[in-house]
Amino acid sequence: MAKNINLNRLLIMDTNTKMKNLFNQTDVSEILARLDSLSPSLQNQWGKMNVGQMLAHLNAALETAMGLNAPKRLFIGRILGPLVKPTYLSEKPFGRNSPTDKFYLFTDAREFEKEKAKTIKLVKQFQEGGADKCTTSPHSFFGKLTPNEWAISQWKHFDHHLRQFNC
Repeated sequence: MAKNINLNRLLIMDTNTKMKNLFNQTDVSEILARLDSLSPSLQNQWGKMNVGQMLAHLNAALETAMGLNAPKRLFIGRILGPLVKPTYLSEKPFGRNSPTDKFYLFTDAREFEKEKAKTIKLVKQFQEGGADKCTTSPHSFFGKLTPNEWAISQWKHFDHHLRQFNC
């Protein structure tokens, strides 16, 4: 007998979603408070980035969501992206030590205060711009995302890296 599949869990959330996202002012306020608690001396709990590199990484990803940069689609993403996209956009937090597109890797020294100020500015711009200012370019791994999917994935991405530094 076939197993019943809850299709509602597989469907991508619409604009009425209850999931946290960077279009929602309450969720943005939470992220901004967590960003405020960062300091350059914090140690990562996993991964290789220090806190300044992590902020540069978040900035580049949020700039992608805003259409300010557009990395090329990855071949592997064209194959695997559709299969893992529902998990990527689910309520489940991102796992530790996931592979990172080289476009978003920063191994050089970063000026913490400069990166932090840029991050705060970009988060506010993204929230204020809303769906109208969101990119129409595809995600490099997952392909086409709606503005709401970008907002959810960016919140999850911020949450992931803030947890990485216990914030």
